[in-house]
Amino acid sequence: MSWDILITNIKGLAQVRESTPGVIKGGAMADLPIIEQAFLAIKDGKIADYGQMKNLPSSSATRTINAEDRFVLPSFVDSHTHLVFAASREEEFVMKINGASYAEIAAKGGGILNSANKLQQMSEDELFERTRKRADEIIRWGTGAVEIKSGYGLTVKDELKMLRVARKIGKETPLKVKTTFLGAHAIPKSHTKEDYVKLVLEEMIPAVAEEKLADYIDVFCEEGFFSKEETIRIAEEGKKFGMRPRIHANQLKRSGGVQAGVEVGAISVDHLENIGEEEIEALRGSDTIPTALPGAAYFLNLSFPPARDLMSAGLPLAIASDYNPGSSPTGNMQMMVSMACIKMKMTPEEAFNAATINTAAAMEVLDTHGSITRGKTASVLITKQVPSIAYLPYAFGTQWIEQVIINGQVL
Repeated sequence: MSWDILITNIKGLAQVRESTPGVIKGGAMADLPIIEQAFLAIKDGKIADYGQMKNLPSSSATRTINAEDRFVLPSFVDSHTHLVFAASREEEFVMKINGASYAEIAAKGGGILNSANKLQQMSEDELFERTRKRADEIIRWGTGAVEIKSGYGLTVKDELKMLRVARKIGKETPLKVKTTFLGAHAIPKSHTKEDYVKLVLEEMIPAVAEEKLADYIDVFCEEGFFSKEETIRIAEEGKKFGMRPRIHANQLKRSGGVQAGVEVGAISVDHLENIGEEEIEALRGSDTIPTALPGAAYFLNLSFPPARDLMSAGLPLAIASDYNPGSSPTGNMQMMVSMACIKMKMTPEEAFNAATINTAAAMEVLDTHGSITRGKTASVLITKQVPSIAYLPYAFGTQWIEQVIINGQVL
């Protein structure tokens, strides 16, 4: 038997599943299967075999890695990002420090409109080069699959430009990429809301579909942006063109976004800083995956999503980064797992399930990513020497990844 890579003497091989038929829900999220003193074999970019060292078959490998005192985990799956943007917005960061709210900054031409103005002036090539650097960055932090949204274009031409860049990231980097059309992110000053919704429905969606640029459609369902009714209308139109909905829901207010997501059969509703029993009850009767974005809650000083209430209701929970220039300027999924533990009172096991299997389900890549399973893509992390799995979110300022393997390639 000959393998490309053999990782031996693994202290703990984590998130081992013989199969992963769906999301992990409720109390089951507390279980993170770990094989102690393990090996992991990789062949042709896939996970070929694993088990305890004492059961290692007689074999050879092109490359052997000794992971003594180290853990091996599947790479993170980041199911909500705005990775394609033109420039940072640290001037708004200072405005926030001085007391300005998200809505006040937006009203002064900041926020999403600020990013849109910068992006509209940038060429597609330069936009790709800037995004490529961020893609390389999140790979170093352990992400192997990522969802990327548009939404900073706000014109037909610039929304298409963003999505073409996102598709190119999936072709020219090792990342597994899914793309989302988020034309309904904000209303440009050049349009009334009615006119802009018409533009999204009648011009943007058909143009995106014609170039086959988006797997999903998203709407920012929020007070001052798009109403529940508008969200449903836009999402339903996207579905006609083969784009499954995923909704920005309940970030700033009880916006009706969760209910809208459930009504249109959204694969996920993301943010959830402002939800209560009504929203939780709506989710209980659906297959929609609630997704927390702790980086945004932290950066904007918002309430964190009620993780324990969601899991106690028997629901799954996913965790993503929301990497964007305005409200979560990092794609560091290690930090998201730490914040989920520290601020949302999730156990390390629950947080790792939320950032791997459940985000893989929310991106519809569970057949290839999210767990250590034979036949899945060999995208895994090797930690530095650490005492336990709990140490990883505990050491919230530490880069605890020693090696990253994506698609069977050591990076």
